Amino acid sequence: MRKQTLGKRPSPLIVTMVLCLFLLIIDGSALPLYATTQESYEKLKIFSDVLTIIKKNYVDDINNEEVIYNSIKGMVSNLDPHSSFMTPDLYKELQVETKGRFGGLGIEITMKDGILTVVSPIEDTPAFRAGIKTGDQIIKIKDEPTKSMTLMDAVKRMRGTPGTKITITVLRKGISEPKVFTVIRDIIKIRSVKHDILEDDFGYIRITQFQENTVQDFKKALSSVEAGETALKGLVLDLRGNPGGLLDQAVKISDEFLDAGLIVYTEGRIESQKMQFHAKKNETRHEYPIVVLVNAGSASASEIVAGALQDHGKAVIVGTQTFGKGTVQTIFPLDDGSGLRITTAKYYTPSHRSIQEKGITPDIIVEDSVPEASSTEKIKYIREKDLKNHFKAVEDDGAGAADESNKENSQEKSSDPPLDTAINILKSWDLFQKTLNRAQNS
Repeated sequence: MRKQTLGKRPSPLIVTMVLCLFLLIIDGSALPLYATTQESYEKLKIFSDVLTIIKKNYVDDINNEEVIYNSIKGMVSNLDPHSSFMTPDLYKELQVETKGRFGGLGIEITMKDGILTVVSPIEDTPAFRAGIKTGDQIIKIKDEPTKSMTLMDAVKRMRGTPGTKITITVLRKGISEPKVFTVIRDIIKIRSVKHDILEDDFGYIRITQFQENTVQDFKKALSSVEAGETALKGLVLDLRGNPGGLLDQAVKISDEFLDAGLIVYTEGRIESQKMQFHAKKNETRHEYPIVVLVNAGSASASEIVAGALQDHGKAVIVGTQTFGKGTVQTIFPLDDGSGLRITTAKYYTPSHRSIQEKGITPDIIVEDSVPEASSTEKIKYIREKDLKNHFKAVEDDGAGAADESNKENSQEKSSDPPLDTAINILKSWDLFQKTLNRAQNS
């Protein structure tokens, strides 16, 4: 429902909402909706009464806009972990972020059990260099406790002018006392695509996020690794630690390797949220074998790419279970410059797998190397199923799902076991394919 700019008095808001509900009653279904409308009106009257009491009796004068914004934040934040209301300044922050350049620290954060928690630091950023790690619980930003902060409020506080300092206090498993980090903000230029040529003419492309220019950068990287004197023998597509991003970018990158068939589809309550995305025939075909690397930090758009290539048999997936975010968020700009981001649909792989809560199961399970050589404790990664109010997994027939009984653990001592495994697979591709087919058919 698109409303006008929020006013400073509660009554116009209530009138607007009641009028919209009344129009629904007139539209051919008055009897079924009447009870619901009456109940909604009564609850809205309670909201109006509370606001009036606060305005009249609270010890300090209050700002109407701030109170109403906070009310909307509370309403939306309790829907699910990925829905949020953004005030005008926070909405501008989001728009800046999708363009891949902003001033800040360079960490992906989430709310776990009401605590601001680090999903992962982004490579080559101030947070990464300062030593902030996956799983760190941020309990203070500067001297302000984070307990009552929303996710977007925390992001806003950590963003700032490049060159300025900010202190972050964290709790870390294995450390008895809180640890304080002083981080110097910098322009975060997220280079979403990196590429290289590995041994024996194998290409390597890493996608760190799906932003506005990711497809363009990916095609340049693909052309670069294919431009050698000898034909490319295989490609490693690294999606580890990629938290997702723009859906259309994930679809187009999947389409680069597929000539036909479904890439992903979404299901929502209204017809406009039920969409299907199909591959189109490519002018240039990529006939070499592909290995995709994933881990618990691979989420959303990353899972779309991995799931599509896995379902079509176009790539072998190596790594660990992915994050499990199978929901689509739509952003609704509001008239006062604020924005509403709400979950509007769930997405499914071509073989009708729901990724929500479950994630993508790799064909070959290989753990990432432990960051600290002295640590013998297995890293506890955060996944969608750990977040408060997450959507439960939709049961499906398991079509296309990986069979855990057929997995092998290929981890050996190395600095990057999943990448080493990917190269070994590409080196012995024909033999590997025969072995994998026998295992799947047994």
